[in-house]
Amino acid sequence: MPLGEALVAKGLITREQLQEAVAERSSASERLDQHLVRTGLVRERDILRVLSEELDIPIVEPDEADVDRELLKAVPSRLVHKYGIIPISRNGRGIRVATSDPYNVYALDELRTCINTPIEPVLASSTVIHKLIKSFYGVGGEVLTTLVQERGELEVVDEHKIESADLDVQMAQEASVVKLVNEILLEAIDQRCSDIHFEPFENDFAVRYRVDGVLHVANVPPEIRRFQNAIISRIKILSNLNIAERRLPQDGGFKIKAHGREIDLRVSVIPMAFGEGIVLRILDRSAVRLDLETLGMDGQVLESFTECIQRPHGIILVTGPTGSGKTTTLYAALKRIVSPELKILTIEDPVEYYLEGINQTQTLPKIGLTFARALRSFLRHDPDVILVGEIRDLETAEVAINASLTGHLVFSTLHTNDAVTATTRLLDMGVEPFLVSSSIEAVLAQRLVRTICKECKQEWRPSHARELPPDFELGPKDKLYKGAGCRECHNTGYAGRRALFELLVMSDNLREMVIKRQSASQILKAAREEGLVLMREAGWDLCRRGLTTPQEVLRVTKA
Repeated sequence: MPLGEALVAKGLITREQLQEAVAERSSASERLDQHLVRTGLVRERDILRVLSEELDIPIVEPDEADVDRELLKAVPSRLVHKYGIIPISRNGRGIRVATSDPYNVYALDELRTCINTPIEPVLASSTVIHKLIKSFYGVGGEVLTTLVQERGELEVVDEHKIESADLDVQMAQEASVVKLVNEILLEAIDQRCSDIHFEPFENDFAVRYRVDGVLHVANVPPEIRRFQNAIISRIKILSNLNIAERRLPQDGGFKIKAHGREIDLRVSVIPMAFGEGIVLRILDRSAVRLDLETLGMDGQVLESFTECIQRPHGIILVTGPTGSGKTTTLYAALKRIVSPELKILTIEDPVEYYLEGINQTQTLPKIGLTFARALRSFLRHDPDVILVGEIRDLETAEVAINASLTGHLVFSTLHTNDAVTATTRLLDMGVEPFLVSSSIEAVLAQRLVRTICKECKQEWRPSHARELPPDFELGPKDKLYKGAGCRECHNTGYAGRRALFELLVMSDNLREMVIKRQSASQILKAAREEGLVLMREAGWDLCRRGLTTPQEVLRVTKA
């Protein structure tokens, strides 16, 4: 019995729904079962159950451990990609092959003829099959044959079309390369990736994803090396960059729509020894929750920081290295205080997220719109609160301090390793000590640590005391945890990140020390006596709470 009739007989759909589905998919290149699942009329597991009963084929749920890797070598990858099937194991004289479309006898016949071995089909969901294909054959392996259709659609917003005689440019706009780049982008988004690195080497073209702050090599087929120039050209076309310029760095960006949401990508291209290297920064606004508690701020730090950001004037600094979440924390702070009674202006490079009720401006150095020039103009717009993306030089620092001393609350960032050295950094720039002392209200230093994956979290008992850092104190009732590694966390043991904070609130004593130009170590000692909690100590607390590991805290904090 055909699948549609069987579904009607089982009462899963009506005949009218079947007729509508057949009519709607007649112009589409999708199977009836795919259409029914996509439109939500029938669940995939119900379709598999009906197929199993009708065709007397067992249902399996294979994972990577169930797949015979030696068997994969005997089956041509082109057939795997073409038909969405994957060999699982040997069974007597033949092999068991997982498929979600047992009615496609051509696929099984072609595979049987190709390997000259009897085939026993078993049923598995298309999602499981395509995950296995991706795992064993690499992201984008479909470009060599037929791309997998289950990954969802990716649409480029305002794509630029280019007419060119350059073969690389022509190939870059071919459907296969377009789909290959889309597949790499979609995989990065699915993995919660913040950056994608395309790196040309002498005998390789590497693709790496930065997930939770750590780079991982993407599983792409080695044949991608042949498409290196076409991939680079494709990304440059999307970013509206000069395709012919291969000697100078270029910056650009584009937008895509994926999984129902719009995502910005910032693109940087630089020339390297064996071609151009590209890094794409993914800015997924829907994936960021601009909330101080969600970022990991709690307890006394949250209470004190919230009090500081509600003060009428002064400077609030957030410090840390690139990629430590400074901008996100500042956005969360602004979101906490935004109201119709406050005029809030920001000058950023670039504007990463757009906030409701806040006036945001992006620097344009080529025409002279710098942080300092924008700040001077802001003061004539009657603001209450100003955010400066970064204090990079003496001019910006002096204008920001002047704004804070004339009744404005100013937020900004500095690149320093901890909270205390922010004051000495401003002094090193050339700012007068009395200006630093009178303007700074608080400094928040931060780092991002990976959190333990909840799916594979397990208790960890160190076998020797030397496995723990000497400054980490573990109480008799304290327990430590780690992630064993699983599919959900890509076998890293970590999933997600949260911030470690170190909040320095300026007291009268600390202000006096700054005026006297006392050293950072002296200021730190005094701040510790006043109750300053260091980032590393905050990290040890997260370890005791079972949220991260000592090794992760050590990775992001200094001794």
